Amino acid sequence: MTAADRPARRPAGTDGLRFGYGTNGFANHRLDDALAVLADLGYAGVALTLDHDHLDPFAPELARRVDAVARRLAALGLAVVVETGARYLLDPWHKHAPTLLHDDPARRIEFLRRAVAIGADLGAEAVSFWAGVRPDTVAPEMAWDRLVAGCATVLEAAGTAGVTLGFEPEPGMLVEDIAGWRRLYAALGSPAHLGITLDIGHCRCLEPLPVPDCVREVAPHLVNVQIDDMRRGVHEHLEFGLGEIDFPPVLAALREVGYRGLVAVELPRHSHTAPTLAARSLAFLRAAAPPMAVPPPDAPPMAVPPAEQTPACALCSASTDAPTRRPLSGQGPLRGVKQSKGSAGQ
Repeated sequence: MTAADRPARRPAGTDGLRFGYGTNGFANHRLDDALAVLADLGYAGVALTLDHDHLDPFAPELARRVDAVARRLAALGLAVVVETGARYLLDPWHKHAPTLLHDDPARRIEFLRRAVAIGADLGAEAVSFWAGVRPDTVAPEMAWDRLVAGCATVLEAAGTAGVTLGFEPEPGMLVEDIAGWRRLYAALGSPAHLGITLDIGHCRCLEPLPVPDCVREVAPHLVNVQIDDMRRGVHEHLEFGLGEIDFPPVLAALREVGYRGLVAVELPRHSHTAPTLAARSLAFLRAAAPPMAVPPPDAPPMAVPPAEQTPACALCSASTDAPTRRPLSGQGPLRGVKQSKGSAGQ
């Protein structure tokens, strides 16, 4: 399927904001059913977490399954970002292990390479990943060096595939805040195809700035947004209205900086009530989005900003002309991906 085969995307949410929902909040649904529910509710896209029950990147017939998901997304008019935060996909005993910080990160690197390839084939707007928690047996300096080396490897794969990466600062991990992301970005040479995945709840949890100012601070690098409620100092993803975040100013800041990517609800521990909560969440976000100023009837047309004329990365564009899905470099379609040896589960 090429860009010409894809239907127009669903309308933007409110004020040009495009709301999505994370499939990790639909863990009790088949992926096909979860996509249908979200499309029926009116979401513009999904944050697809690759996992054993949702497009397992290590299961057989990956190319066929990826193509089926791509066609389903296209038929439903859903945009997609790829998330890699599955808990036990790479190791059934240890959550998120191995990470890029472990003694043997090969399984993690292979997973991220596959995520990049899948993201390319799905026309994903970004592929998101994070550092991981530093193992007690690994010194901080060594952990940092391993992170930089691992990210460089993944960046090379993403550059070849034409995929934008969004690195997510995660509370409790080696890179947990915006300052840590900036340090990593500089250590990697400020690559054009590495942006930031910003979780709005994380900003309230530990960033020193007010949440809207966090959005403004990273605006030039913002490629993926996760949204949820949270309390100061407590890393717990909460339904909107149960935490401490004032959302209208946050959504206004996203509109103000011209962010055009998905704003995806991130509630990974709420699958037991997924359809109801997804409906409530979208209604909340639409109500919280401040009204857009309407120009007077005699106002001249607004000039198209350069960023719309020539997107920095086609995969980050909100255009209705989604990019053609790319195979793995030098391997043809994903059929060329080989099963890697090692542990199972993230």
